[in-house]
Parts: sequence; C-alpha cells; structure tokens
Amino acid sequence: MEFDYVIVGGGSAGATLAARLSEDRDTSVCLLEAGGQGKNIFIRAPAGVVAILPGHGKFVNWAFSTVPQAGLKGRCGYQPRGKALGGSSAINAMLYVRGQKQDYDHWAELGCEGWDWESVLPYFKRAENNENGANEAHGGGGPLQVANQKEPRPITRAFVEAARQTQIPYREDFNTGDNEGAGVYQVTQFHDGPRNGERCSAAAAYLHPIMDERDNLTVLTKVRASRILFEGKRAVGIAYRQKAKTHVVKARREVILAGGAFGSPQLLQLSGVGRPEDITPHGIEMVHALPGVGQNLQDRLDFVQGWKSKDTDNFGIGLTGSANLLGHIYRWWRKGTGMIATPFAEGAAFIKSEPSLDRPDLQLHFVISIVDDHARKLHPGYGYSCHVCVLRPHSRGRVSLKSADPMADPLIDPNYLSDERDLKSMIAGAKLTRQILMAEPMAQYRHEELFGTHDDMTDAEWEDHIRSRSDTIYHPVGTCKMGHDEMSVVDPELKVRGLEGLRVVDASVMPTLVSGNTNAPTIMIAEKAADMIRKIYQAT
Repeated sequence: MEFDYVIVGGGSAGATLAARLSEDRDTSVCLLEAGGQGKNIFIRAPAGVVAILPGHGKFVNWAFSTVPQAGLKGRCGYQPRGKALGGSSAINAMLYVRGQKQDYDHWAELGCEGWDWESVLPYFKRAENNENGANEAHGGGGPLQVANQKEPRPITRAFVEAARQTQIPYREDFNTGDNEGAGVYQVTQFHDGPRNGERCSAAAAYLHPIMDERDNLTVLTKVRASRILFEGKRAVGIAYRQKAKTHVVKARREVILAGGAFGSPQLLQLSGVGRPEDITPHGIEMVHALPGVGQNLQDRLDFVQGWKSKDTDNFGIGLTGSANLLGHIYRWWRKGTGMIATPFAEGAAFIKSEPSLDRPDLQLHFVISIVDDHARKLHPGYGYSCHVCVLRPHSRGRVSLKSADPMADPLIDPNYLSDERDLKSMIAGAKLTRQILMAEPMAQYRHEELFGTHDDMTDAEWEDHIRSRSDTIYHPVGTCKMGHDEMSVVDPELKVRGLEGLRVVDASVMPTLVSGNTNAPTIMIAEKAADMIRKIYQAT
C-alpha cells in the first residue's frame, strides 16, 4: 500500500490531522491506530470513564506504569492513556482548557516562530463549535463540540462560592488567554441533536463523520507500528503488525508520528533515531543521532484531598447510589442530561501560590465523587474530592526503550519532585486547597476526611502526604520538543531535525507545558500542522 501521508496514531492529533489532510480529495491518507474504533458506550457516556480509567484489562487504555519514583517514596506511578481512535480524548474528563496567553508567547520566545498566542488562536477557533457561539475568543463552526456542563451539581456551585470567599475571583470563561479565578469548566461534549450529552472525542468530532465516506482516507485500527522505514535519511513508510503479521505501508510525501508523549519517542527510538545510549544497547542500528528524543518529559503531579459526605446529590457507591444511577442512565439515554453526562471534574480554579506571580501556577479540579488512586480504590457511600497540581513543573524526566520489542511498553520516568521548587509549590497548593474546602459554603457537605489531612499540619506533614499519595493528572508532554537548540527534536514546522519526510504532530512537541489541560492545545497543534503541510504541497 502507498499513500501520500501515513499517520501513526489516531488520537487527538492524529484524528484531527487525518481528517484535515484528507479534505483534499486528490491527497491520499492512511491512519494507523493500535486501538479500536472508539465508539463503545463507555466512551460515548461521559461517566463511563469510571470503568475505563482504572485500566482493568487495559480496556481502551494503555494503562502504563512509570519506573519507581524516588520523589514518591519509590512508588511506581500510573499513566493511563487512551487506546482507541480519539486517543486520550476518548477517556479523559472532557475539560476544554487552552492555557495562558503567556504560555504560547513563551514558546515563541524560545524560538518557536508562529506559535505565539495570536498565531495559535485562529486554530483553536477553527477547531471549535462552542455552545455559546462564536466571538473574538471562540469558534462556532468547527468539528469539536464545546459545551457548557449539562447539570453541574449544587456542591460544585458551593465550591466556586467557597473559592470566592477565599478571595479567588469568579471566572466565566477559562479560554480567553487569562485563566485566573474559579468557575465551572466547559467540556468537549455534544450540546444538541441526537448525540446531545455524549462525549465528543477528537475521533467523534473529526473522524467518525467522514471516515467511511472519503475514499482517499484509509483508517486501519488494531494495528501496531513497529518501526519507521528509511531510505538514507528520508522516511518512506511504516512497518506495522496486525494479528502477529508484519505489513508495510509506504508514504510518498511524509510519515507523521502522532503517538503522543510516550508513543512518538518510543517509535523513533525503535527506528534508530535518538540517543545512541538509548538505542544501541537493544541491538537496534542507529539511523540518526538526535539527543533530545525522549528527553524533556514534563508531567503534572497531582495531590488529592477528599471527604465523605451525607449529600446524595453527587456520585456515590452503594444501594442508594446504584438506584439513583439507574435513573440518571435513563435520563441520559433519553435527553443527554443527568449525572451520566458529568465530567466528574466539574469545578475549576486557577490560582497563584504567591501573589507576585504573573499568572496562576496551580490548577484545581473539584470532583463530585471520591477519587482514590485513579478510581482503582473504591469507597462506599458519597463524597467529593479536590485535586491540585503545579501547572508548569520544573522537574524533567524521560521516555526510553524497555527492549527492542515494539509490543513492549516504554520506560517512563517523569522524575517527579526532582526539582525542590515543585514540592514547595505543591505544599502551598495543598494549603490553599484546604482553605477553600474548609470555607463556609462547603460546611453543609463536609462529613469525614478520608486521607488524614487536618488543620495545623506542618510543611513536613504535607510533604509526607504529597510524597505518599500524589500521582499524575494525565498531562505528559515535551519528549519531542520543538525549537532550534540541540535538544530540540522538531523545528517549528514540526519536521524532525536532520531527517526528511518525517514530522511529529502531538503533545510531545510542546517545549513547555501550557497552563491547563492538554487536549485542546494538542488539537490546535494538529490544526496548525495540517495548514503548514497543505501549504507546502499546494506550492509544489
């Protein structure tokens, strides 16, 4: 098989890119995805994430683990990633957050020309069909459905009011370039029509409506890319495995990696591109030395505080909770409303650990259920949780090969809390979170603290809790960063440095983390990449 473009990975970036490039009917596109179609009910129903996130049986979830983390008392972290068309947008909390204006302007300052806020805003808008309509900040005609939450629970409104009473301003819109404040997240969710209330993954937005109609787009699911094929320094195709057999697909123009912060560097290393010390010990022949591949891993460490509650108007486990849930399932099936439509992480706050900062450095996710170890530990009854994470961590990790076997998981080392500045910010964030949760509007909901936090904790006690219980909030980026320095893997056009016919288009190209959830920025990156690619070949 031969196509103009071969895209590896059908996640948020790959789905977007495949749909946009195939809009030109004279262009042929092949998309390879290791998972399935991404259409099952657990994906379509937002609350189905409770069944997917724990990773039991790796059901549409890669369910990776990290290497032991010295900063977490030697614990191995958990790294869920979506394994289906739509990628992690098929299993995330659907939160639509772009980050701060300064984040993108900083990318431009680092040498990533064309990636400043004013340059990327049109691509955010192009992607978006916002329920509130188009304006200077938002789009109204794009594939990605961005909705107001269907029915935020009263406890979520109480959280927002508690934040206001602790001097955190109310924020109506978290996507204008300034996030500071507390409010309710918008979500990537269908907001009208027959799919009202369903998750709008990147696949549901971009791929599912067109993939069976365009004869110039071939989507192969349940196939695993094993290596990039090169002729000299030019990428010419992909070898992939399907049902234990190896096949080859050729690319006339470009091979585009969209496997995410873990998958893209792993495939480069399996193909002989990266640091020799990461590749040759596994018996893999070097094709191109590129020291930044797999380096610069940035991921947010997340700390959770939780309470049991006597309030039953949230998500609970038990006889009463199950009975209530049946009613909500019926409501969602008929009208797309009710608790099955919830993202769980309903409440938002972006705050500063120190008033002198130029932008928030902490993000809070207020969740209408008890969250313990990524829903892998369940608690009977009702409750609520609040997460805090450091938006722009200083710690850096890496991704490398476990073996030459392309079916093996990568070695993931986020190197959490290796920079003491992150611990200092986490402690400040935990204290500020507790202040909000102890404010008067939350009093009617508090019943019993779950994890042993209490008033008047010392910094040493907070540190012990953070090192004992923290883990990822699912935002890994940076392992194929763009730029011009020697550790950059791609240039600002996302071409792999020193090679031809090869790009990376996914969250791995972010040189630094943006100040918020990473799904919307990843889709933006793919929208911009599609434009850059089309312009090159339209001119030839």
